[in-house]
Amino acid sequence: MENRSWRVTSVRSLFADLATSTKEEKAIKLVLSAKPVTKGSKVSEGMSVSRRHSGFPQSDLDSAPPGSQIPLLTYGDEDIEISSDRHALIVPPSLSGHSHRGHPASLSDPTIAAHPRPMVPQKDLAVYGYGSVAWKDRMEEWKRKQNEKLQVVKHEGDPDFEDGDDIPMMDEGRQPLSRKIPIKSSKINPYRMLIVLRLVILGLFFHYRILHPVKDAYALWLISVICEIWFAVSWVLDQFPKWYPIERETYLDRLSLRYEKEGKPSELSAVDVFVSTVDPLKEPPLITANTVLSILAVDYPVDRVACYVSDDGAAMLTFEALSETAEFARKWVPFCKKYCIEPRAPEWYFCHKMDYLKNKVHPAFVRERRAMKRDYEEFKVKINALVATAQKVPEEGWTMQDGTPWPGNSTRDHPGMIQVFLGSDGVRDVENNELPRLVYVSREKRPGFDHHKKAGAMNSLIRVSGVLSNAPYLLNVDCDHYINNSKALREAMCFMMDPQSGKKICYVQFPQRFDGIDRHDRYSNRNVVFFDINMKGLDGLQGPIYVGTGCVFRRQALYGFDAPKKKKAPRKTCNCWPKWCFLCCGSRKNRKAKTAAADKKKNREASKQIHALENIEEGRVTTKGSNVELSTEAMQLKLEKKFGQSPVFVASARMENGGMARNASPACLLKEAIQVISCGYEDKTEWGKEIGWIYGSVTEDILTGFKMHSHGWRSVYCTPKLPAFKGSAPINLSDRLHQVLRWALGSVEIFLSRHCPIWYGYGGGLKWLERLSYINSVVYPWTSLPLIVYCSLPAICLLTGKFIVPEISNYASILFMALFSSIAVTGILEMQWGKVGIDDWWRNEQFWVIGGVSAHLFALFQGLLKVLAGVDTNFTVTSKAADDGEFSDLYLFKWTSLLIPPTTLLIINVIGIVVGISDAISNGYDSWGPLFGRLFFALWVVIHLYPFLKGLLGKQDRMPTIIVVWSILLASILTLLWVRVNPFVAKGGPILEICGLDCL
Repeated sequence: MENRSWRVTSVRSLFADLATSTKEEKAIKLVLSAKPVTKGSKVSEGMSVSRRHSGFPQSDLDSAPPGSQIPLLTYGDEDIEISSDRHALIVPPSLSGHSHRGHPASLSDPTIAAHPRPMVPQKDLAVYGYGSVAWKDRMEEWKRKQNEKLQVVKHEGDPDFEDGDDIPMMDEGRQPLSRKIPIKSSKINPYRMLIVLRLVILGLFFHYRILHPVKDAYALWLISVICEIWFAVSWVLDQFPKWYPIERETYLDRLSLRYEKEGKPSELSAVDVFVSTVDPLKEPPLITANTVLSILAVDYPVDRVACYVSDDGAAMLTFEALSETAEFARKWVPFCKKYCIEPRAPEWYFCHKMDYLKNKVHPAFVRERRAMKRDYEEFKVKINALVATAQKVPEEGWTMQDGTPWPGNSTRDHPGMIQVFLGSDGVRDVENNELPRLVYVSREKRPGFDHHKKAGAMNSLIRVSGVLSNAPYLLNVDCDHYINNSKALREAMCFMMDPQSGKKICYVQFPQRFDGIDRHDRYSNRNVVFFDINMKGLDGLQGPIYVGTGCVFRRQALYGFDAPKKKKAPRKTCNCWPKWCFLCCGSRKNRKAKTAAADKKKNREASKQIHALENIEEGRVTTKGSNVELSTEAMQLKLEKKFGQSPVFVASARMENGGMARNASPACLLKEAIQVISCGYEDKTEWGKEIGWIYGSVTEDILTGFKMHSHGWRSVYCTPKLPAFKGSAPINLSDRLHQVLRWALGSVEIFLSRHCPIWYGYGGGLKWLERLSYINSVVYPWTSLPLIVYCSLPAICLLTGKFIVPEISNYASILFMALFSSIAVTGILEMQWGKVGIDDWWRNEQFWVIGGVSAHLFALFQGLLKVLAGVDTNFTVTSKAADDGEFSDLYLFKWTSLLIPPTTLLIINVIGIVVGISDAISNGYDSWGPLFGRLFFALWVVIHLYPFLKGLLGKQDRMPTIIVVWSILLASILTLLWVRVNPFVAKGGPILEICGLDCL
C-alpha cells in the first residue's frame, strides 16, 4: 500500500473568498492641553484612535472536538466503489459535523496550500492496515458528492425574523449564531395547567370568602378580603409574564468563522464599555481598578474595545488610581491573553481557591504567575497609599505636578475633563502589543443645573464615545461589576451581529452574579428567583427588562430610533371570484387598513418618535402625508435640535454601523468631546426624554428599557455557563434595605409619571404580556400597604379572640387545602424548570415580606412626598457596631428607621401568640381548636420575618436597645389604642349577670 499523507485544511480558509473588505480607518491622535498628573512614563499625554487590521487568534476553533473534523464520506450508506475485501470505514452521521456545536466537514481549496498536520508524524500509514483512510485519490469525487448533498435549513430564531435567506447546513460559518431552547414540555405544560387550575381555585376561594362574612368581626373580615384580592391581582401580574420561558445557546465558533477569517482583519464590531463611579471613598478605587483591568484584558480584538470611566465626583483619587491601573495593565493584559486565565480581574483571580495549574502546559507559567502576583501586590500597595493620602484633603485643594490646581477640587463646580491613558501611539504593553483605549471622563458641573445623577453621567459618556470612537455597540457596567467571562462580548455579539435575528435586538442583558455573599444568602442578595425564573419568562415574550448593569446596547436604539419593520410576505389571492366581490369585501378591508394606519401615524406624532435613519440620510421628512425635500442646512438644524449643537456628534449619530469621520482633525474632536459634556448641552434637546438614558426616576434602567421596547425593539437574555459578570452586593441588613428602598422609590416615581406603563406607549410595539411585566415592576411597592395590614391581623385575632374566617366547613377546608397546595406545587415547578434551589426560593419569599413591610412602605410615602409635594426626604444611616472576621459586614448594624415596622410586627405577633396560648390553657380543652387557625396565621408572619430577627440580634444574639425601645413603645401605643376603640365590644358596655352563688 502506497504511503499517503493527510492534508487537513482549516475550516476558516473554506470561506476566505466570501470575506468582504473592511473600511479603511485612519489613526486620529488627540492631545490634551492639560498636563497629566502622573509621570510621563506611566500614562500617555494624548488621545488616539488606532485601528489596526490584524488577524485574531481563534481559540474556539482550535478547541473544537476531534470528531467534528472528520469528513463525512458516504452519509452513513455503504459506497459501492469500495470492494468488500477492503472493509471500508463508514463514518456514522453523528461524526459528520452536523452536531449543533461541531464544525462541518473541511472542504479544502486547491488554490490555498495547506500544511500537513498529522497527530503522530513519525508513524507510517502502513501500520494502520487498509480501509477508507487512504482515500486521497478519491478526494475530488468526495467533494463533488458533498456539494450535491448540501441540505438547506431555515433559521431557528423568533417568528419575527422569518424574512431571511435559506442557509446551507454544511456552511457552518453562515448558520445562525444562536438558538432558542424551549423548556421541555414535560416541565412547562404541567406548570401552565397548574396556573389555570390555581385561577379556578382562586375564583372559588373568593366566592366563598365574599358570601360568608364574619358578622361578629365584620371589619376584620372586610379588611382581610380586600388585602387578599390585591394579593391575587399582584400574583396575576407576576405570573403570566412567565408563561413562555426559554433559554438560549450561543455558537462562538460560528461567530469566529463568519467574522474572523484567517489572514484577514477581524470584522467584529467595535464595543465601547462604560464604567460609572462617583465617590472613591464609598466605591473603593481598587474595586474600580479590577473592573477596568478585566475590561482591558477581554478576549476581543484590542482595536475594537474602548473603555470609558465616568468619574462623577471629579476626584483626584480616581484619576491617580486610573493612572496606576493603566501602568499595571501593560503587564496584566498580555499575561491574561498568553495563558487564557479566568477571571481576568486580578483580585479575584489570585484570591480564588482553585487549581490554577489546570489545563496549563507552558513551562514558564508558574514563574510568570508568581512574578505577576508580586507585581499586583505592589500595585495594591500603591492604590492603598493613594487612598490613605486622600483621607486628608489640603485646605487649598489638590494640585497637579506643575502647580496647577486640580479642576475637581470643587465637586459641584468644575469644568469637564477628558484624559486618554491607553490607546494612543507609543503606549503598548510589555510585549509591544497594542492595548485597548482607556479614557477618563468627568463631565462639567455648575450650580443651578440639574445633572440627573447616573442617567446624566451615562448620557455624557454616550456623547463622548460618539465623538471619539463611535462604536455601534455599548456595554455598561457598575464599577464593582467585573468581567468574569472573557468571552462575554463575543456572547453578546452572537445575538447582535446575527444578520437575521440581530436586526431588532436593542440590548442583550446578562444576569447579575455576586461574590462575597454568605452561603445561606440570608437577605436574598443573589436574587436568583428573579434572574433565573422571571427573566427567562420575559425572554420568551419581548425580552428581559434592563437591570442597570451587565448590558450590551445597540447605539441606534439608545438614540431613540424605531426598530426595523418586518417585511410582510405578499398575500395570496385567488382570481376565480368576480371583480364585484372584491369591490364589496375589499373596500371594508381597505377602510380598516387606512383607519389603523391613520391611528398609528397619529400615535407616532404624539409620542414624537424620531424618523427612520434612512429618511434622515436621504434628507426627506414626512409632513401632512407629503414628502418635502429639505436642504442640508435645514436637516442639520433639525438633527441638532434633537441631538444637540455638535456637528461632529450629529454626523456620528447618522452612522448606523458606527465609525469615525474621515477628515476629522484631532483639535476638532477634542473640542467637540469637551463641548458635549458641558452643563447646557442638553438644553432644549431630546436627551433624557427620547434619547439615551431616560430621566425622571432614580431607577433609570427600567424606564430606559421600557422606552426601547415601546419603540418596537426586543431584548435578549444571555446566560452563559460561566457567568459573564460578577459584582459585590451589600450583605448587611441596613444596606440591603436601603438598596431595596431606592429600587422601590424609582418604581413609585415611574408610576406617578407620564411614562407609567399602565397608560403610556399604546399603539407602539409593546406586547401585552410584556406590558404586564412592566406594570408589575412599578406597582409592587403599593403591595406594602395591604401586606403590613395583613401581617397585623394575626396578632389582633389572638388578642381579641376573633378570626377573619367563620367556622370552617368541609367544603371550606378542602378549598383552603387546595389553595395552599397549588401555591406550593407552583413554586416547586418553577424551581424545576428555572433550576433554582429550594433555599433560594424560600429566602426570596422571606425577603419579599421583609422588604414589603419596611423598604417598600417607606419608598411609597417618600415617593408621594417627592412627586406630589416636592419634598425630598432622605433617611440617614449611622454606623453603630461592627465585627471582624469572615462576612463581618453580615453582622454590621446600622441604625435606620426602616427597621421599626418589621420589629413592631414581630413583637405584636409574639405577644399575640403568648396571649392566645395562655388563654387556651386557662379556658380548657374546647378553646384549642379555634386557636390553631390563629396560631398558624401568626407563625406564618414570624417565620417570614425570621432572617430579619437574626439580622437584629447580630453575631452576639443581642438586639440593639434602641430598636427594642422604639418597637415596644409603638406596640404599646397600638395596643392601648385598640383597647380604647375596640369595635367588637357592645356599645352599651358588657352585660353583667348575677351568678347566684354565695361566695361568702
